[in-house]
Amino acid sequence: MYVTTFQRYVRLGGRCASARIAQRRNLSGADAINALRPFYFAVHPDFFGQHPREREVNENSLKRLNGYLENLQKPGARYPKPANLTFYVRDTKERADSSDSLLASGFRSVTFTLQSKDVLSTVLDVLRSCSLSVEHMQDVLKAETGKSSTQQPGTAFYRPIKWDKTYYTFTGFRDPEQELEQARRVEPTLSLWLRNNEPEATKKQNASVPRREELRRLKRELIQKLGLLDIRWQRKWGFAHKCSQLQSLGRLFTQSPEALHILRGHTIVFTDQSGMNASGHVMLGTMDVHHQWTKLFERLLSYRSLFQQSDWLKERISHLLGGIQVIHIERMGPALPLEEHYSTLNTFHKRLLPQRLSLHPRSMQGLTMTLENDRSTPCLHEMGHFIIPTMCDTLQLQNFLQSQAQEARRRMQRRDKLEAEEEDIVSSCLQDLSLRSLSKEPSVSSNQMIPCCRRLMEEKSPQMQGLHLYISHFYSVMQDGDLCIPWNWKG
Repeated sequence: MYVTTFQRYVRLGGRCASARIAQRRNLSGADAINALRPFYFAVHPDFFGQHPREREVNENSLKRLNGYLENLQKPGARYPKPANLTFYVRDTKERADSSDSLLASGFRSVTFTLQSKDVLSTVLDVLRSCSLSVEHMQDVLKAETGKSSTQQPGTAFYRPIKWDKTYYTFTGFRDPEQELEQARRVEPTLSLWLRNNEPEATKKQNASVPRREELRRLKRELIQKLGLLDIRWQRKWGFAHKCSQLQSLGRLFTQSPEALHILRGHTIVFTDQSGMNASGHVMLGTMDVHHQWTKLFERLLSYRSLFQQSDWLKERISHLLGGIQVIHIERMGPALPLEEHYSTLNTFHKRLLPQRLSLHPRSMQGLTMTLENDRSTPCLHEMGHFIIPTMCDTLQLQNFLQSQAQEARRRMQRRDKLEAEEEDIVSSCLQDLSLRSLSKEPSVSSNQMIPCCRRLMEEKSPQMQGLHLYISHFYSVMQDGDLCIPWNWKG
């Protein structure tokens, strides 16, 4: 959604946020986009192509912010729950406060909590939290305290403004359209980029060999000692970082082996916070200390109970909705805590209970659905699963499920076919190009991965031999030598 919002903003030609004022304190979607103009250009992922971690954080936070704003604009909707967001902010001259220190990457890390009850307050909170100017909002704020007597009820005042290029020359502010043009300048061809970057990738990869072997050893030993099903990472951290996390867990086991026995049969995921996720995996926060991990292990029995209650709610929802299965799709980015997942299931189940839906007990069997708090209308994903708002109208939900069931089955069949085709072509590409490994970013779909692999086999660049290739949306040489290329690379 962040791309749609951003592109829509660009098309508005730089209109001032104050030039369009809604009658209600809840600004319209266009007003909010206009008002957040400095923010979008400071955090938009398109400007973070060479910084995959920051790009990923901003992508996820933008989706949550846009969902929060969408909920506030939905008539009759309950106020959304407070949302904790983190953004990496590019340094611009439009900052209201220049006292913040920059990270080594050149970006500021900003974390804040959204809890405003209207769009205008939310927009102001976002801008101020990121130390961005709100001067362009002054007319909106004045209009809020005293509406113009000449304005007719229900009519929005509108005056489009497009800044001349001389404005940026005179003020020293950065021209956002010019910056966007530079960020999206013509990408190099794959062969040219490989010629320039393959030596660096090979050097880093060779240097990382000991770390890769050490990681495999540590992971294998800990899985065996603790009786784990698996050890995973929520983010694409470097091997040195992953090794230090496993070493830390190993030291805790040496110091307090009895505290870790309860982990037997679990999957551990190293992520940003400690707890249990919606899939029932134990999350270990990478910034937490041993004491906090130990406290988590002491609460693990309570988490198991909550996970069982979540499974029971899924079964009850499935029974009420004709056998459809409630699933949770894991993605890179912030993990969904089990408590939040349970609360969503419980709220949705309570909405269904008083209703007598006329769905045949097995009419939706074999189909799947996810629940989302940030949506206002149900939809059918291209991969065949339903995406249902937690506060969805039950009659609307029944009609939607019944009318789209056949299409959902068709899309699921197509998904299964695509995934099988992707698996085959990845295997062929791995062998034909003599790659060490070939993987992709979760946001790269099968529809994108399949033609990417076909073209790679046609190109058959010898410079890729023996390298680890990662398909994403941008070019980069990762810290351990993995080659990151966009799925739609230019030949």
